[in-house]
Amino acid sequence: MSVAPGDRAAQAAALNLSFPSLDPAARLSALRAASPGRNVFTSSFGLEDQALTHLIAQSGLDIEFVTLDTGRLFPDAYDVWASTEQRYGVKIKAFYPRRVALEDWVSEHGINGFRDSSANRHACCGLRKIEPLARALAGADVWITGLRADQSQNRAGMDYVSFDAARGLIKANPLLDWSRQRAVNFAGSNDVPINALHAQGFLSIGCAPCTRAIAPGEDERAGRWWWEQSAETNDKECGLHVDADGKLARASGDQAVL
Repeated sequence: MSVAPGDRAAQAAALNLSFPSLDPAARLSALRAASPGRNVFTSSFGLEDQALTHLIAQSGLDIEFVTLDTGRLFPDAYDVWASTEQRYGVKIKAFYPRRVALEDWVSEHGINGFRDSSANRHACCGLRKIEPLARALAGADVWITGLRADQSQNRAGMDYVSFDAARGLIKANPLLDWSRQRAVNFAGSNDVPINALHAQGFLSIGCAPCTRAIAPGEDERAGRWWWEQSAETNDKECGLHVDADGKLARASGDQAVL
């Protein structure tokens, strides 16, 4: 049974209101119950994504595991990918950039041409992430992510659940109100595989040439595209989580970070 866009928007609003009183496992169950279609969880194997992987695997819910392999990931990402599949007995489906489009772009701009301008960097993210994500979410009813409100000032105040009008689906952030320390504690208590780079100061990990360790006092995403210095609020976003206007979806009220 398909759900009309208006109904999905209403579902998203209702779920968003209910999430603060639910724990993450109950939030996942509520999402699965709200839609008979595909529920897709996209993981980049970061700390919070690994916590969600654990919760989903333990729940037995029919939620698909997906990742975007950009071709420029750290070797450590592939290590935690393999250990995660072994630990939980799951298969994580990878989506890759379109070969011809990527070859053409690199031929024109060079292998590290994304450093030449912000426009080039966003174009590279578009080829390696945005277009593969569109294929990964094609036909999905629910998109689950590991976004947390305290990852950056830019992400503070997002909704737990929103209606993604551009993609025509419900987007949910079940760990939105978790602090990083809570995710660290959860991973340690549950033997969750985590990326070895986290212990080296890489708190937010993307493509290898676009990620550095952060300095004390910097927010988690300061190490992403650090050479870009601008007044734009979304200069630490690749475009996966922004709306048609290039902005992150914002919540109507403050979110408590635990």
